Amino acid sequence: MRSRTPAQLPRGRPRSFDVEAAVERAMGVFWSRGYHATALPDLLRATKLSRGSLYAAFGDKHSLFLRALDRYIADALTRMDIEFDPHNEPVDGLRAYLAGYVDRTSGANGRRGCLLVATAMELAGQDAEVGRRVAGFFKAMEARVADALSRAKAAGKLADGVEPSSAARILVCFVEGLRVVGKTAPARITSQATVEALLDRFIK
Repeated sequence: MRSRTPAQLPRGRPRSFDVEAAVERAMGVFWSRGYHATALPDLLRATKLSRGSLYAAFGDKHSLFLRALDRYIADALTRMDIEFDPHNEPVDGLRAYLAGYVDRTSGANGRRGCLLVATAMELAGQDAEVGRRVAGFFKAMEARVADALSRAKAAGKLADGVEPSSAARILVCFVEGLRVVGKTAPARITSQATVEALLDRFIK
């Protein structure tokens, strides 16, 4: 008598939606409403997923939020890597970096605010996973700015007495403060003048 091979279990159906697109839509909801004010129905409407599909793909609201925050951070770091491309002049990179913050803190863009800053204010002191991500982002940003300032110093472009690591911390605190002030939707010319006044203290 021949032995029978066990029947293979059917494979689960492949996901019929774009996971990254769903993360991006969820990010938009968390960005506009905040973590605590975002309810599951808000996420289901935005992602166009059923409750079962959302939980199967992401686990729960908190896990989806962390995915969205990771996406936001990755996008920001990618943007900075372009701005601080070592093939470009470091001072040009610093100007591009600051110009981006002027764009994001003026008018309607400014009123929207920054997901990372809002998250830091809402959750960083209560949620260890969020706190690590926020701290890691600020550290990564500071390192990129410090590297650009170090290259500017080597090229003789920094003002006398400017120390790259200290100046980098000042600039990171400045741009994140600019995001907070941006919630009042200041005129672009105001943000631009503020940026230029600070940079003039660092650059020859």
